[in-house]
Amino acid sequence: MLSRLFDGLTAPRDPAGYRPGVTLECLRRNLALSGWQQLEPRLARVSLDGLMVEVRERTESQLLMHLVMSEFVLQVPGANQCAGRYELHHTGSIRRSGLRCRRRGGDSAALATLRQALELDRPLREALMPLDFKRLLLEAADGQWTVRLEHMGGSEVVNRMPAFRRYIAISAEQKTSLFAALNALSRVLREI
Repeated sequence: MLSRLFDGLTAPRDPAGYRPGVTLECLRRNLALSGWQQLEPRLARVSLDGLMVEVRERTESQLLMHLVMSEFVLQVPGANQCAGRYELHHTGSIRRSGLRCRRRGGDSAALATLRQALELDRPLREALMPLDFKRLLLEAADGQWTVRLEHMGGSEVVNRMPAFRRYIAISAEQKTSLFAALNALSRVLREI
């Protein structure tokens, strides 16, 4: 009980056995991109079809294990001065049947515009439907959109008991869908 109280007062600690930059290096080799720039151990920048995308390592601790996920971050100038946080998810419990956009705060008018863009923009839907993403967050502030896409692949599972590490690669099909989704999101969000 007291440890939870003190955990809120101190900076978050890295999980035991976490090696900053190792997952990003595996991802760099996995994606085989020529324009990869390592900025910090946990941060890289890459050019994807003319888009500048940051790739960050994000850790998540579990009981006797931790996950290291790769988060793709894209900054896009918007057409309007809307503000808010919106999450995209696949719908359907067994098979993917569509996309759902939920408002987590901010402007509901931008949510209606975003939903309309998802429904009407065929290349965006075609890129997002097969994409295996864990989290897709869109944040609008000061005329700027920030896209945070966390793919299921491009991550590392580290277990302490029994001890093992495993990198989960992004397949060639998922790589194509990822790049297409980031490009489509960049194009659509510039108009919102």
